[in-house]
Amino acid sequence: MARAHPRTPAAHGRHAFVLTPPARYVDRVTFSIVARSDDGQSWGVAVASRFLAVGAYVPAALAGAGALATQADANVAWKSTALALLDEGGSAQDVLRQLIAEDARAAERQLGIVDAAGTSATHTGADCLSWAGGVALPGAAIQGNILAGPGVVPAMQEAWSVAQPGPLGRRLLTALQAGDAAGGDRRGRQSAALLVVRDGAGYGGLDDVAVDLRVDDHADPVGELGRLLDLQEFYLSAPADADKVAVSPLVAAELDDRARRLGHADFQAWVGTENYEMRVAPDTSWVDKRVLEIIRAQ
Repeated sequence: MARAHPRTPAAHGRHAFVLTPPARYVDRVTFSIVARSDDGQSWGVAVASRFLAVGAYVPAALAGAGALATQADANVAWKSTALALLDEGGSAQDVLRQLIAEDARAAERQLGIVDAAGTSATHTGADCLSWAGGVALPGAAIQGNILAGPGVVPAMQEAWSVAQPGPLGRRLLTALQAGDAAGGDRRGRQSAALLVVRDGAGYGGLDDVAVDLRVDDHADPVGELGRLLDLQEFYLSAPADADKVAVSPLVAAELDDRARRLGHADFQAWVGTENYEMRVAPDTSWVDKRVLEIIRAQ
């Protein structure tokens, strides 16, 4: 039986006066990378566009099944259809062929897919606006339309290929940054998004969403996306062992005293209020050195 598919969360622009194009032209300006991690445990999408809230329309992913980006004259219905087909074991190429065959306007659409095995496929319809194109690589598909030129996709490919092993979200962002630096969307910048899924990676281990960050309307959306990823990694991941400071009884007393002076019952109450739970041991036997610096500076 196919698993339930995650909802695509809504995104909201900051300014009510921003005009959106007619529905037929939803997200006709985008560059993206869809990929699976080398260890085969994570799938994700990074995307940027001169379009409001691109993260609400383009990316979709399901742990254990695959990921995709639907763009140009985006067919957002492809997201649920493709995830269902991928979850049933369909390959990226087979799913892409089926979607295109069933869509009379496939020539206006662009799509990148990576399946459970890391096989990729990309489609750029003949009617997509120039410059438009893409490349399918082992483990990744990169594509874009209305780009500054043919150098954007190769720049993303090179950045993806040479990126150091590590979390998939960071590697996807590196590729997106390279595309942005190479000119990206020739009309300018507005929004960006990063979605990564992995079994049990969600908050409290209750879903598969490891990263779901969106910059809906910003002068430097890719740069802002990087800032948000830094924050997510700080708040929602444990520190490296080298950054864990052992808490002696003397330091524990100091931390409780500092927390009380800030209006909290004790140090653990301050940790919970500030959302630093991932950065402090449940028994307070260690504390992240950055958290220690923060409370000592207050």
